[in-house]
Amino acid sequence: MSLTDIMADHNRWMKVAIREAEKAFEEGEVPVGAIVVRDNQIVGRGHNQVERLLDPTAHAEVLAITAACHTLESKWLEECTLYVTLEPCPMCAGAIWLSRLKCVVYGAFDEKAGAASTLYNIPQDPRLNHYVDLISGVEEERCSALLKGFFAKKRQANESVN
Repeated sequence: MSLTDIMADHNRWMKVAIREAEKAFEEGEVPVGAIVVRDNQIVGRGHNQVERLLDPTAHAEVLAITAACHTLESKWLEECTLYVTLEPCPMCAGAIWLSRLKCVVYGAFDEKAGAASTLYNIPQDPRLNHYVDLISGVEEERCSALLKGFFAKKRQANESVN
């Protein structure tokens, strides 16, 4: 498989993760979406549900990892790739490491809490016993635009209340 084909696959799967992020947006959640893929099939999906579930751990990545583990009936996701629209935070990076994902592909960088290259690189920390491949910037503009649109809408709503 050529590099062009591989990147086309990454873009295709990221677009599915973006659809998950759009669901979060529609529900008033920070628009982050994630899917887990194994053997060219989605085995888990999730979008942020922190507000809905009143659960600070209900991030898209954690929900997608949990769903994939249930689908595969395994706590290990060694042959799986996680596609997520935003660089994982420290909690999600820890879940990625603990689930032994093979690869993480993400869209937008997170300057404030990114733990897969920006502030930290937990998935590739040589002190840990599992190394995760990382690919960043896939569909970055679309992922960033969704987040920027969400926060602009939030600011506008707050301004109209004040």
